[in-house]
Parts: sequence; structure tokens; C-alpha cells
Amino acid sequence: MQLRLEIKLTAEQYVAQRFWERASLPPCPEHPKGGCGFARHTPYERKSLPGALIARGYCRLGHFTVSLLPDFLASRLPSTLAQVERDVALVERCGGSIARAAEQLHPTAGETDRVQGAQRRLRRRYQSVRAALVALVGLMPAFFAGHPPTLQGFRAALGVDEVLVALRGRAAPHLAQLPPPLGFGPRPLQRRAAAGQLQQDAGPAPPAPST
Repeated sequence: MQLRLEIKLTAEQYVAQRFWERASLPPCPEHPKGGCGFARHTPYERKSLPGALIARGYCRLGHFTVSLLPDFLASRLPSTLAQVERDVALVERCGGSIARAAEQLHPTAGETDRVQGAQRRLRRRYQSVRAALVALVGLMPAFFAGHPPTLQGFRAALGVDEVLVALRGRAAPHLAQLPPPLGFGPRPLQRRAAAGQLQQDAGPAPPAPST
């Protein structure tokens, strides 16, 4: 289980100050009244940010751990939110084309394997972030109604440059409902996309099965 660690530090400051050592544990999310033996647990390291450890708690009654994820880190991805946002912004600039975005990352001939890997990464990140933005339009209409569920649309709504980090705080009450890498809820269902496109081309419906 992951919970938000509200923090104003940069990733570099977090590591330099070893902030995980003084992060306060919240009450156990499953037993807020106590009595479950919830206590500090061994922190773990994030590969995407060498030297950064994540504070954790352990519920003895429920036998589960709770990670306190700093606002700048992506949920369930070895990445920062800033890195995810750069990938999603690239896809948006390419009109939603995963193939074109991946080719911009690896334009040199003979990099087929790297392009295919980039396509998979970009597709997962774009679809997950877009699912979160679409959900937030409905969950927080006072802020986002009338704005398209894109990074550009949300930048205009929030008046910030880094949308995903800002949304960790703005959408804090809804993080359990939002998919990673922004929120801590379940991943959205992934749909197969042909030729690097995220939207199916219009065409006639397939014939109905014979009975």
C-alpha cells in the first residue's frame, strides 16, 4: 500500500537531507484507532533515484506494509513524475501518436529494439496519465470542467508548469481512486493499439457472429 508523503523538497534535497529518516508515520490506514502494532519498518531504495530511500510502516495485525511516497516520485514506476510528464508531453506534441514520439526519442536507423521498447513505455505512461486526467475532470469539476484532459489543458487550469507534481497535492483526497503513476489506485485496463496509435480508426463494425 502506498500513501502520499507531502513534501516541498526536490529529489536532490530529499536525498541530501535523508528526509525518510524523519518522515512521520500516519495512523495505520486499516486500523486508524490503533491496536494493530503499526510501527516503522525498514525503508527500501528506489532504483530511479540512487540514494533515495522510502519510509515504510508495518501493520502487525494485517501483515502489510505502507510506503510513504514523496510527491516527486511516480507510483508503481521506477521513475519520477517529472520524467513521466516529459514522456506524456512528447506524445501530446506528436498528436497522440506513440510511433512518432518513439521515433523522436530514437531517430537513428538500426534502433528498432529501442524504438519498440520506447513505444511500450510511452503507451503505458500516456494511457495511465490520460485516465487520471479524465477521472479528475469528473471528480473535481470546479477546477477542471471545460479543460481538455491533457497536460496542456491542466497547465492552463492550474497555472503551473509541472502538472503531475501539482496534482499530487491538489487531488490528494482522490489519490486512492486514481491510477498510477499519479495516484495509488489500480492500473487502468490496457487496450492494444495498432501502428502506435491510441485511437482506433473509424470503420464498419465487424459482422455479428452467426447463430
